[in-house]
Amino acid sequence: MSWVVVPAAGSGRRFGGELPKQYVEIAGKPVLRWTLEQLAKVPGIDGIVVVLAAHDAHWPDWREIDGIKILTAIGGAERVDSVLAGLRALPPWVGDSESILVHDAARPCVKPSDVERLLRAAPGGGLLAVPMRDTVKQQSEHKVLTIPREQLWRAQTPQCFPRAALTEALIAAIGAGRVPTDEAQAMEWAGYPLLLIEGSEDNLKITTERDLALARWLLETTCA
Repeated sequence: MSWVVVPAAGSGRRFGGELPKQYVEIAGKPVLRWTLEQLAKVPGIDGIVVVLAAHDAHWPDWREIDGIKILTAIGGAERVDSVLAGLRALPPWVGDSESILVHDAARPCVKPSDVERLLRAAPGGGLLAVPMRDTVKQQSEHKVLTIPREQLWRAQTPQCFPRAALTEALIAAIGAGRVPTDEAQAMEWAGYPLLLIEGSEDNLKITTERDLALARWLLETTCA
């Protein structure tokens, strides 16, 4: 069995508005509820830790979703702090070698079948990602260069790592004064080999109003 850590302590500054994006409703349910319901459908998931902001007034105090236990923890200033808080809030019977998934609260369109493939294929370390299909350009002050895309992927979540290894990698990053953009980067810095498992383009992260509109269409046409 595996557990999921869902960092949901961010304020969503890029999204704008008074309500954090994870609580914006789609078809009568908050984005975060959609996310948790998708994760709860994955075979082998034993529970989920949702990491909240210290003064989160919107959390509905869900204790269980579709038979999956929901725990909470209080996050920190950076994502790395929140993920660490979630790891520390895992039940004591979750072993050091247990595979832990970390998934963005604002990715409600994740496919349970993709998460299941990730758990099977990369229990020692891996993440969902999609290959770059567009031509990629790099702009400098005086010129534009085309970057070969054959080995470029766009990282998604969930990302999957053994509990102890991920905890140690995040602590090491903080100790070195480094802020990883995702958990995979912390594992890379710590020297762990990772696998990229191809996911779905639908597994978008809601960052802007346009993302929200697309997620609403996807969820209302496929899941509602």
